[in-house]
Amino acid sequence: MSEEVSKNLSERLFVKHKQARETSALIKYMPSSEAFLDQKREQDNFKWYRNLRRMQWAWQGIDPIEIEAVLAKIASSKHSRTQEQWLDTVMGYHSGNWTYEWTKLGMLHQKRSGELTGEEAADEMFNASLCFSIAGYPHLKNDNLAIQAQVLASTAYSEAAKKTKFIVKRIEVPYQNKKIIAHLHLTSTEKPQPVVLVSAGLDSLQTDLWTLFRDHLAKKGIAMMTIDMPSVGHNTHWNLTEDTSVLHQAVLNELYSIPWVDHHSVGLIGFRFGGNAMVRLSFMEQDKIKACVSLGAPIHDVLSSPQKLKQMPKMYLDVLASRLGKDAVDIHSLSSQLMAWSLKVQGILSSRKTRVPILAMSLEGDPVSPYSDNQMVALFSDYGKAKKISSKTISQGYEQSLDLAIKWLEDELMR
Repeated sequence: MSEEVSKNLSERLFVKHKQARETSALIKYMPSSEAFLDQKREQDNFKWYRNLRRMQWAWQGIDPIEIEAVLAKIASSKHSRTQEQWLDTVMGYHSGNWTYEWTKLGMLHQKRSGELTGEEAADEMFNASLCFSIAGYPHLKNDNLAIQAQVLASTAYSEAAKKTKFIVKRIEVPYQNKKIIAHLHLTSTEKPQPVVLVSAGLDSLQTDLWTLFRDHLAKKGIAMMTIDMPSVGHNTHWNLTEDTSVLHQAVLNELYSIPWVDHHSVGLIGFRFGGNAMVRLSFMEQDKIKACVSLGAPIHDVLSSPQKLKQMPKMYLDVLASRLGKDAVDIHSLSSQLMAWSLKVQGILSSRKTRVPILAMSLEGDPVSPYSDNQMVALFSDYGKAKKISSKTISQGYEQSLDLAIKWLEDELMR
C-alpha cells in the first residue's frame, strides 16, 4: 500500500469522526456508579485513562523512544480533554488525541516499509499494524475512531503478510451463520507442522502477536494460529459469555480440515483473559490438545471478589462492560455477574483433572492473576505447573516467561 493511498484511506476513514466521542466517555454508568467512579478518580490520582503498556509494546517491536515521543505529544496537548487529569482524553481527531498520534506513527512505519525490501519491509509494516492497533486500544465497542484504526491495522497486517518470507493465511471458520476469522502463520507448507492456538486479552487484537511467531515459534518450526477473543476485533459479532472458549473450540475442531497443520499436535497459549479461555478449553477438549500455557490469566480470585474488581482502573471496567454488551452499567451488578467467569465457580477446577499439562504463569504481584490462581490450575492438570516470574524488570520477565512457555510447548508437542 503506497503512502499516498494509506494517507487517503486514513483521511477518508477519520473525516466523519472529527468530533467522535472520546474513548473514556463511551461507556454509560448508572448515577450511583458514576459517583463511585468520580470518587475513585480523585483517590487513584492516575495521570492516564489507559494502562500504558510500554514494556509490552517495546517487546512487540516498537522503539521505546518512539513510544515516549507519542506519549509526550499526547501529554503536552493544549486541546480540551474529557477529564483534565487524564492526559490521553483529548477530544476530537487532531493532534494530541490518542488515536490520531498513534495512527500518525503507524503511517511513518508504513512509509519506511515502502522504502525497504524483504524482511525489513515486512517488519516495518507489521510495526505499522501494531501502531494502528494501539491507536484503537482498548478497542471498546462503538468507539468510532478505534473501529477505523482497526481497519488500518488489519489492512497493514495483510500487506505485511505479503512481504514476509513466512506464510500467513487467513482462515475462515463457519460458526452460527457467521465466520470466525483466524490467521495461520507457517514457516513452510511442505509438511504439516505442530500448531499453537494463541489468544490475547479483551483489549488487544490478534494482529498484535506477530513477534511471538517470528522470534519464538518459527524458530522451532511450530505454526501459530491467532484468534480474537469473543467481542473483540474480528469477533465483535459475539458478546463475551462465561463460555469464554467457545470460538476457540470451533477453530480447534476445524484444524483437522487444514492441510498445513498436524491436528494431532496442538498446543495453546493464552495471555490475560485469553488464558482463561485456553485453560477452559484444556478441560473441554482434552483429547485434542497436547499442552497449554496461560500467562497472567484471571482464573478465579479477581472474578469472584467484587471488592477487588471495583479497585480496577476505569479502563478495565469499561472493557468488561463493553465486552458484555452492557448499555448502562451498574458496577455492583457487573462485579457480581463476573463470578460466573470464574473457572472454579463453573465447576471446571473443582473435581476432575485434565490430562492436558498446563503451565500457568504470571509476574510476581500481578493483581489479576495471583499465584493462588495458577496453583489451582496446576493442581487440576496432570503434570501441571504453576510459575511465578520474579524479575527486576517486566521486559526481562516477559522474555523469561515466553522462553519457558515455548520450551514447555516444544517438549510436549514434539513427543
